[in-house]
Amino acid sequence: MSTPMVITAAMVGAETTREQTPYLPITAEEIAEDAAKCREAGAAMVHLHVRTADGKPSQDAELFRAAIRAIRKRTDVLIQTSTGGAVGMDVDERCGALTLTGADRPDMATLTTGTVNFGEEVFWNPRPLVRDIAKRIRAIGLRPELECFDVGMIDEARYLAKEGLVELPGHFDFVLGVPGALQARPEVLDFMIAALPEGCTWTVAGVGRQQLPFVDEAAKRGGNARVGLEDNIYLSKGVLAKGNHELVAEAAKRVRANGREPATPEQARQLLRLG
Repeated sequence: MSTPMVITAAMVGAETTREQTPYLPITAEEIAEDAAKCREAGAAMVHLHVRTADGKPSQDAELFRAAIRAIRKRTDVLIQTSTGGAVGMDVDERCGALTLTGADRPDMATLTTGTVNFGEEVFWNPRPLVRDIAKRIRAIGLRPELECFDVGMIDEARYLAKEGLVELPGHFDFVLGVPGALQARPEVLDFMIAALPEGCTWTVAGVGRQQLPFVDEAAKRGGNARVGLEDNIYLSKGVLAKGNHELVAEAAKRVRANGREPATPEQARQLLRLG
């Protein structure tokens, strides 16, 4: 029997706007409603950013708390919070969700392990800042998703492991298709997989029109995939997805066409060693 495939829904992000798509969830209730639909469509996890009421990117702990509580009232989907935030935020802003404890604590948090040109901007992650975030994730007992925009970021994860800040084998997310970073090509994905420490799991996040094709590429290679309005707003050329759940449903269809099944949240917890 093939390994179930974890579909993560990156629901909100920091760059997508309501001007680009009216289907972007912003309030806690909108996020929770779409998260429940994503779970029904085949997502095991949601990757969470939050926004202020007027749609501006935020990492405010209380906004995360409201969204997490609303999601958990509706569904059992796993919740992974971002520590990337938006370009220009300082480390304390970025780590807002890591101050949540008890029933409000997320199931996982992202950790980007290096700096990357992000279109016209710089996503700033020097090693001291990465260490700081890694320590905060570890302090609340979470396992990070090690987010990589280049192959050298895998090596940075090895350095963090040597310092006792992350555990390997770990779980990695390869972001493919950001201008100025890794190209979204199958051979690039193969290169990244080959560079992983032994025993690691991985997810691929294709950006823009490469999002859904890389669900197929991940399924064929035994990996996992991320879809959602953070990275892509179109279900097909010129056709807006009417919510994250439509992208998840298409991803689940592709997973099954490749002979695998979407993982449940409990299966994802086991596969990603979340405890």
